Amino acid sequence: MLKAVTWCLCSNPLASRRMMSHHSLSGKVAIVTASTEGIGLAAAEALGQRGAHVVVSSRRQTNVDKALSLLRSKNIQVIGTTCNVGNAEDREKLITMTVEQFGGVDILVSNAAVNPFIGNILDSTEEVWDKILGVNVKAAFLLTKLVTPHMVKRGGGSVVFVSSVAGYQPFQNLGPYSVSKTALLGLTRALAPDLGQNNIRVNCVAPGIIKTRFSSALWVNESLVEDIMKQTSIKRLGKPEDIGGVIAFLCSEEASYITGETITITGGWNCRL
Repeated sequence: MLKAVTWCLCSNPLASRRMMSHHSLSGKVAIVTASTEGIGLAAAEALGQRGAHVVVSSRRQTNVDKALSLLRSKNIQVIGTTCNVGNAEDREKLITMTVEQFGGVDILVSNAAVNPFIGNILDSTEEVWDKILGVNVKAAFLLTKLVTPHMVKRGGGSVVFVSSVAGYQPFQNLGPYSVSKTALLGLTRALAPDLGQNNIRVNCVAPGIIKTRFSSALWVNESLVEDIMKQTSIKRLGKPEDIGGVIAFLCSEEASYITGETITITGGWNCRL
């Protein structure tokens, strides 16, 4: 029977690649922030499907419980906790729980983001900027700093920041948010050389318009969707799974020579800084 399976895999490269991909993160421990819905949940599922032990988090326990139930129903080994990444104690709790229950950290996917302001950028306040940069950028860096020693102990690791097409092409009335997403592109480049010395890779994904609750203001308006479709080559909105798979790839050995890069996942939307 074993010989038959081996022959089948050897004679079918596609089946072989699928099997390797399915277990490509076996034994790895992955933290994904803001991971109870949308892109974060899709990333957690993609990592778990490839064998990683996953830690999910959200600011609300009910959301954590729902995500845990869903992922466990798909045979993914997962734990979760509440976490406001803008809070230092919550960040520490997230890392401590992960290490205590799973023994270490190999992967960090920093997905948490807020956008408390819509309007002319000149009307934005200092409080708005503090909130957006504090959660979207500073917390991403501080979480990376916290997990680095644990990754070093395990011989390396992978960090992925979730930016946005808005980091390249600011959205109208979302100026501060767009600036924070541009900052993540720079943070990726700045961290890569120093962390690379410890075999820790740092990359970034920049999704286009993905159909999630967080981005609903951009796709509930049909005329706005029509304008978006004019700028893309693939004439549909993105799905969270479109991003989750790319994140899982960046965390795998298949991407072992990729660091300091941002992958745009926009359906062909032209992105330039």
